[in-house]
Amino acid sequence: MKPLKELTKAELLALKESLTEEYKEAKEKGLKLDMSRGKPGLSQLDLSLPMLDVLSSKDEMKASDGVDVRNYGVLDGIPEAKQLMAEMMDTTPDHVIIFGNASLTIMYDTVARAMINGILGETPWCKLDKVKFLCPVPGYDRHFAITESFGIEMINIPLNSDGPDMDLVEKYVSEDPAVKGIWCVPKYANPTGISYSDEVVKRMAALKPAAKDFRIFWDNAYCIHHLYEEADKQDRILDILSECEKAGNPDMVFEFASTSKVSFSGAGVAAIASSEANLKDILKTMTIQTIGHDKINQLRHVKFFKNRAGLDAHMMKHAELMRPKFEAVLNVLSKELEGLDIGTWTTPRGGYFISFNALEGCAKEIVAKCKEAGVVMTGAGATYPYGKDPKDSNIRIAPSFPTPEEMHDAAELFALCVKLVSVEKLLQEM
Repeated sequence: MKPLKELTKAELLALKESLTEEYKEAKEKGLKLDMSRGKPGLSQLDLSLPMLDVLSSKDEMKASDGVDVRNYGVLDGIPEAKQLMAEMMDTTPDHVIIFGNASLTIMYDTVARAMINGILGETPWCKLDKVKFLCPVPGYDRHFAITESFGIEMINIPLNSDGPDMDLVEKYVSEDPAVKGIWCVPKYANPTGISYSDEVVKRMAALKPAAKDFRIFWDNAYCIHHLYEEADKQDRILDILSECEKAGNPDMVFEFASTSKVSFSGAGVAAIASSEANLKDILKTMTIQTIGHDKINQLRHVKFFKNRAGLDAHMMKHAELMRPKFEAVLNVLSKELEGLDIGTWTTPRGGYFISFNALEGCAKEIVAKCKEAGVVMTGAGATYPYGKDPKDSNIRIAPSFPTPEEMHDAAELFALCVKLVSVEKLLQEM
């Protein structure tokens, strides 16, 4: 079929009538599918069930340094857990502190710490007239929720196929001392699935901030989440910590990661990686916050995964389960929408999402029609700060939780809604 924009009004009206009838029939199927968040499917969670049996006696409850993991102590994490997470993040254990189960908690606490106490002796952000963050878009809604909750002004930065628009990033960071941070998902970004190029990482590490306490918030959530075995080499990104050290900016980055979508969501192990000075600054607060995180869970993860090779092998099992779901969506989009010029979408090699851009002004209505017919998606606008997509165009597709068959059905409904809303939009513009 030719591009819809080339159709006459009569042709569009006829197409609308046909699509409306299809949509009515789709609603009658009674679908009840949830694609609103990147939740692992039940079969993925089952992969880690044997982890629950790796510690079965008191003799196994000791870390490599002899510490009994059932008791208080070891604020920064047991040595073998620091080693495992360091390997996962492509850094060294001396850069790592192990926290609880969620990297999102660490990110929130890191912003809160800067607001209340300041960073490395600088003025606490809460005492400043204005604090700003750069936000590559489309991006992760929970990042934006953190900064918005603290009253931090968020600035949209276009996200290109190789990372954020670095010309804009460099301009804001170097000229405005109120710019204190930037959110980054450098590998298989949420929601586009892109990975930062070497040039982008190097330029990021070489930033010359007007603010001494400017920090890169490097959320490496999908660092080992490949959909294809060969993608690991194709999408490998540079280690931001070592690049910052080379550029003379060792303190400029906070890197976050967790095993939330590797082992159990809500029961994984999370970590931060940063410079020695930053880690010492963080530990000052941690000594007041907690006597120590769950060391039994840390040891359980190490016993189960052992090392980076074990993590990678496990993630290929995840890939086998995830890949058919992504391909089900992409095949339907290609079959139903290719050539119509009413939408573009990403084809990620890893991560948890597909990013779809509809015609301007159509995203909210597409999501609403999907929901009415039984498919719940992430709210339109969620991938932008304040929930406001200036073009009302971007939609995040999360294929992970439903089965491949359910994803095929959901994708067909989604494509139908895209066509119907697009036709209605084109008719309005005539």
